[in-house]
Amino acid sequence: MLLVEPPNCVSAAFLYGSPDHEPEPQEEQAMQQANELERLLRRLDGRGYKAYKDIAGAYQFDTFTLFIDHVQGDPFAAPSRLRVVVPQAVAHFPAHAYATPSRAVGVANLLARRFGELAREQDRRRGSGKSGLISIDAPGQEMLPITAVKVTTEGVECRFAVGLPARGRTILGREAIALLLHDVPAVVRGALFFAAYDPAEVKRYADVNEDADWLRAHLPEMGLVAFVADGAILPRRSGVDERPLTGKRVVPFQSPDSLRVQVNLPNHGPLTGMGIRRGVTLIVGGGYHGKSTLLRALERGVYNHIPGDGREFVITVGDAVKIRAEDGRRITGVNIRPFIDNLPFGQSTANFETDNASGSTSQAANIMEALEVGTSLLLIDEDTSATNFMIRDHRMQALIAKDAEPITPFIDKVRQLYEERGVSTVIVVGGSGDYFDVADCVIAMHAYTPWDATEAAREIVRRFPTGRVAEGGEHFGDVIPRIPLPKSIDPSKGRADAKVKVRGMHHIQFGRHDIDLSAVEQVVDTSQTEAIAAALLYAREHYMDGTRTLREIIEALFADIEREGLDLLDRRRVGWFAAFRPHEFAAALNRLRTLRVRQADAAEER
Repeated sequence: MLLVEPPNCVSAAFLYGSPDHEPEPQEEQAMQQANELERLLRRLDGRGYKAYKDIAGAYQFDTFTLFIDHVQGDPFAAPSRLRVVVPQAVAHFPAHAYATPSRAVGVANLLARRFGELAREQDRRRGSGKSGLISIDAPGQEMLPITAVKVTTEGVECRFAVGLPARGRTILGREAIALLLHDVPAVVRGALFFAAYDPAEVKRYADVNEDADWLRAHLPEMGLVAFVADGAILPRRSGVDERPLTGKRVVPFQSPDSLRVQVNLPNHGPLTGMGIRRGVTLIVGGGYHGKSTLLRALERGVYNHIPGDGREFVITVGDAVKIRAEDGRRITGVNIRPFIDNLPFGQSTANFETDNASGSTSQAANIMEALEVGTSLLLIDEDTSATNFMIRDHRMQALIAKDAEPITPFIDKVRQLYEERGVSTVIVVGGSGDYFDVADCVIAMHAYTPWDATEAAREIVRRFPTGRVAEGGEHFGDVIPRIPLPKSIDPSKGRADAKVKVRGMHHIQFGRHDIDLSAVEQVVDTSQTEAIAAALLYAREHYMDGTRTLREIIEALFADIEREGLDLLDRRRVGWFAAFRPHEFAAALNRLRTLRVRQADAAEER
């Protein structure tokens, strides 16, 4: 189901639409020859910038077609949007490069990266503002399906932007000729033709993406929620640089023998690594020994990674959700009673709402919202959690009776989550051995090397009982579906009916309000944020009718995208969308401060 697999694990139809459904056609102008574009630019030289509008249309070059879809209004505005289409009879990519959706996505990522590199080499100032710019939405370390490049049986399509040259607001026609008839074709030749590549590199990108998708799809039947390959490189260069750390102090990952499993991938063949099984898994160890680094790799393992990243075969089930405390976030209509109940003065938490959540209430809401959308794995780091949400030890129980403590700590709910709802948890723990009582597996990190500490932890449990009294009750509790109320989701601003703007990877300006995604750690690319912003508008228009639950809205949205592709979200054929998951879409909606909901019948999810 789309709700439990990331889009890049489902099919490339998520990006381009199913093979039997063509996107709504755009109005195309009659095809002209490349020399006509040169003639037009010579004629426009020295005129006002708005005259550039005359060059919009399609132009046939010797080996490709150039589409000028949108011309910017002035040299300081957003760059003009262009597309290039190279027929496969000319591009000559071998059939194995696009034989499956997974392989096509891998190769598209390679081409987009190369296009971006060559565009930067060609980039030169050709006037005012953005004049001379050539840019593309180049991928990062993750191999996400992207709208920037598409590789199919028919050919290669590439969407990019250019800054049309001007001095002030006067057209520089000769510079535009050099840009569009020399620089752009040079980048196209170097990035969109198979002859420009080492064939082994093309095959490697296709193989790695296909193998990663295959492994993620097969984790459940192996009883696993994650796999970390032997030899994987987990540490990154910095908190803002996702490239792999290099140097003599980097320790390749090696699984403990007791946790090692072998898989046989379609292209790579046999591969060994650490299998993390369903249930409750602890990652323990001293500070700076690699606990959070391992969890971070698992968190990013819901996505595929490029060859050479080091995490190519760190694979996590596609619906895994990273949970943390998030002080100050807004919560609306969430049943957090499984974790927080019996507040002073009789305040109910069955339909909890606050404009300024505490650490514990935000973490409780984050878990309940993840369950509402659908997840089989929670990832939690003690360092980013509320302490009073995670544990209440025996001594504190003795001092403060349960009837005076509204919070039921996660330690008393984590097994119920697995046994009643099939939701596993991986937790980084450094300060509370009480979690040994509820763990199925304990992985200890020492000098970035894991060892299986499960039996040692069980022996400690036998020798040193904590004396804790379980406070969770007999059952986990209800996950109550919520129905978003359409009037509360208003993207209008001033005279604009819908004003939505993405400001970096973690902020969406939705009408008059900012959606803050800075604590949503599995958003990994601004292109995902762009697609989520567009999806909020689409879902509001088509499915937020005051009768559908959030999960039903998400199911309908993702069914549409699976059928028609991400271009469904913006008919302009933009090149800046990347595949996103239901969980991050829901996270964005939940963080809209105007959101109002009503709860559906709790019995639906009991």
